[in-house]
Amino acid sequence: MTQNIKDFVKKVAIKNPGEVEFIQAVQEVAENIIPFIDKNEKYQNKMLLERMVEPERVLIFRVPWVDDRGETNVNRGYRVEFNSAIGPYKGGLRFHPSVNLSILKFLGFEQVFKNSLTTLPMGGGKGGSDFNPKAKSDNEIMNFCQSFMLELSKHIGPNTDVPAGDIGVGAREIGYMFGQYKRIRNEFTGVLTGKGINWGGSLIRPEATGYGNVYFAQNMLEVHQESFSGKTVVISGSGNVAQYACEKATELGAKVVALSDSSGYIYDPAGIDSQKLKYVMHLKNVKRGRISEYAKEYNCVFKKGTPWVIACDIALPCATQNELNLDDAQTLVSNGCICVSEGANMPTTPDAIEFFINEKILFAPGKASNAGGVATSGLEMSQNSLRINWTREEVDSKLKEIMKNIHSSCVRYGKDKDFINYVKGANIAGFVKVADAMLDQGIV
Repeated sequence: MTQNIKDFVKKVAIKNPGEVEFIQAVQEVAENIIPFIDKNEKYQNKMLLERMVEPERVLIFRVPWVDDRGETNVNRGYRVEFNSAIGPYKGGLRFHPSVNLSILKFLGFEQVFKNSLTTLPMGGGKGGSDFNPKAKSDNEIMNFCQSFMLELSKHIGPNTDVPAGDIGVGAREIGYMFGQYKRIRNEFTGVLTGKGINWGGSLIRPEATGYGNVYFAQNMLEVHQESFSGKTVVISGSGNVAQYACEKATELGAKVVALSDSSGYIYDPAGIDSQKLKYVMHLKNVKRGRISEYAKEYNCVFKKGTPWVIACDIALPCATQNELNLDDAQTLVSNGCICVSEGANMPTTPDAIEFFINEKILFAPGKASNAGGVATSGLEMSQNSLRINWTREEVDSKLKEIMKNIHSSCVRYGKDKDFINYVKGANIAGFVKVADAMLDQGIV
């Protein structure tokens, strides 16, 4: 079986040279799915996983735009439409200098399983550009977004592909792209999620990924008669996901002592309460400053690196891929960490994941624990289709229920005696729904 997995991953690597992040994502899934297929005749000899790792469509396009100095710039745009077996492609757009095809294919592949776990009718996709919105004026960002959407609009639609936000794409960028799509197509449809609440957006959508991550962790803890109450929490990142994970963890009685950004991390042993979190939100969302400014404001520690050296009960990696390595994992466990729940996409390296599982630490993979964002995007799509708006309480209740159901699916496929392997559970549960739909629809 081990050789079968190695052979499969090797074939994928040969077809996708240099795509390190994508191969890492495929490897993690293959390790659970290939043994599962071997035990279930229904899925054998159908080339299901082979078809799943091949995107249905990859779009790469030029994005020219003019800056405030009147100079022409050119970026590269992408949309990877990965799998539409259970619904229209659904997944975010990322604007960041690191964006390349490997990263977007890894994100799109993960999205297939994540969307499947929500049980909502959404396929998987991802897109973006190597454009860097940092230090750009609103006018420059609008120019870029309008040029980007001019091409992307040819390939998306409410029943075809529904993008959303991701790193570098927030309410401002979604607004500019939606306005351009509406102008090009002469229609007001739910083609993007993460919209403003006054023009088709959903309450709780900005909070959903962070809240959902905490709700999933809460479900894991409850299995062991634990809770967030009285626990010390370390969070990486300080953007949207980290902010709302911090808010919800604090509401549930935890003390969050760390946040970070690409410059380093802050350690506030007194805890980041609601007032301090308001400062962080203004700092990162309005001022667009660095987390080091928090340390000056509240007279606490700022250091370069990641925050995993800080002793905690619960760790929530909410920054970016491969930010928590084996050394970090060993440090967390030796310092008493009992639960790790991923708020970002693939933030934990494979050897660190293996260590957590071997140590029987509660570990939630992002495809399960950060599915709250896309789940609420799905709820936004439903509200758009029905031309209604649910209340904050209604959306939050639906989000809690979705995260509870995702947790139950992971337990169903991941439970082994007294331990739940949430990685295995998430991969198999996500695979089964998509695979069944693919079998029903034939070789397409």
